[in-house]
Amino acid sequence: MAETSGRDDAPDASQEPPPRSRLLNVNQPAHAPGDTPPAPAPATASRATANRAARTGEPVCPICNGAGFVIPDVPFGDPAYGKAIACTCKERERLERRLRSTSAIGGQSTVQHLTFARFLPEGNGLPPDRALNLRRAYESCVNFALDPQGWLLITGAYGCGKTHLAAAIANARLAQGQTALFLTLPDLLDHLRAAFGPTNILPYDTLFEQLRSTPLLVLDDLGAQSSTPWAQEKLFQLLNHRYNLRLPTVITTNQRLEEMEPRLRSRLGDIGLVTRISILAADFRTGMGQTQSDLSSLALHRDRRFSSFDANRSDLSGEERLNLKQVFQECRDFADVPRGWLILAGVYGCGKTHLAAAIANEQIERARMDVMFVVVPDLLDYLRAAFSPHSATSYDRRFDEIKRTPLLVLDDLGTESATPWAREKLFQLLNYRYEAALPTVITTSRDHKEIDPWLRTRMLDVARCKFCGINAAGYRGSRSQQQAQRGRRMNG
Repeated sequence: MAETSGRDDAPDASQEPPPRSRLLNVNQPAHAPGDTPPAPAPATASRATANRAARTGEPVCPICNGAGFVIPDVPFGDPAYGKAIACTCKERERLERRLRSTSAIGGQSTVQHLTFARFLPEGNGLPPDRALNLRRAYESCVNFALDPQGWLLITGAYGCGKTHLAAAIANARLAQGQTALFLTLPDLLDHLRAAFGPTNILPYDTLFEQLRSTPLLVLDDLGAQSSTPWAQEKLFQLLNHRYNLRLPTVITTNQRLEEMEPRLRSRLGDIGLVTRISILAADFRTGMGQTQSDLSSLALHRDRRFSSFDANRSDLSGEERLNLKQVFQECRDFADVPRGWLILAGVYGCGKTHLAAAIANEQIERARMDVMFVVVPDLLDYLRAAFSPHSATSYDRRFDEIKRTPLLVLDDLGTESATPWAREKLFQLLNYRYEAALPTVITTSRDHKEIDPWLRTRMLDVARCKFCGINAAGYRGSRSQQQAQRGRRMNG
């Protein structure tokens, strides 16, 4: 092919242009077909380029010598023969300009303080199982930041640390000199809407393409965006493009997968691409080490401990006292190792609610696991309220929260309204916990023969349940309570 007009001093070997990229010298006469083209000479920078390089100290591209374009070294007759194309150095410049413009819309400036170094991998006073869960989530995110491959879906309740970890991934990549874009979903959609404006510097098509193709995209708070058809369509287009090309993507959400739009759900459920991290930790912002549902009424029973329970009631017969001591010990054993179901049955005031609350308080005091303590009629009221359009929590999420809680204490089973709906909900709840062998404490004043057969058969399953019948009469107003009250007055 034609050679360029060159200077006498040839570049050293390290600057030898690639064999298939040569500069075109527009002053070189074209050769006739069949002639052997002269050997290409090293590309020569223009005088303006050389002066700029000398003034700024910037290195001249060894491929194009600053001209900005090259001609592929291809045989005569090839469609690319004699056609100038942009040099790779110009491609890099365009990429850098594009990434700078894209980064300008990102939210890195607001989360630049959220780094792995500032994250508490074990949380703050979490029970061991949740501390381990948070530590594993932290380690998974650190590993992803070192080598982003596939997608990372981080789920969890508000304030559990998922945004911190997602932002830390983006900040770690930026610290490594790599490209990462962090955006909350509402902000992303706002930028796309604004791109339609006539005064917007970055056109919509350009902005959307940059979002689709950025090397690492971190999207925070999926589900917080306005669920208009337009927003759903743009989000699907964005994520579907990245899904098809397997581009590294991090997504955080407090939604369950089942609550998401079907097209997104199918892609986020792809275990071949998506690694799912579910964080069980409490809300960091509250400073509370133990998380309790707003349904739980355990705070009303904070004084009910094993130490305050009278298992040696003087008003009981020897047989009744022995029975009460045995039930008391069963409850202590269950509190040490919560496993399966514990059923406490007896008349009103016999101490079953006290013992159930003592088990729950023991878990809280030792920071072992989260507990939900709820009276059954109140539980059903909460579920009914979740159907309201004004409810802050959907029914599905509320029900899922109850059935999956690490330790569930259901107080006063049998006092609820026995409607078909109530029976169905209780069956769904307790059947799930029975099959999953989740620790559950149930108190009831009904004889086991009066309980619905589906529940009675589970309660009497000795392989998974411990049924403890309390024979003692009610404590309130008994001689034992009166004596204890007089003792407190004398000591007070």
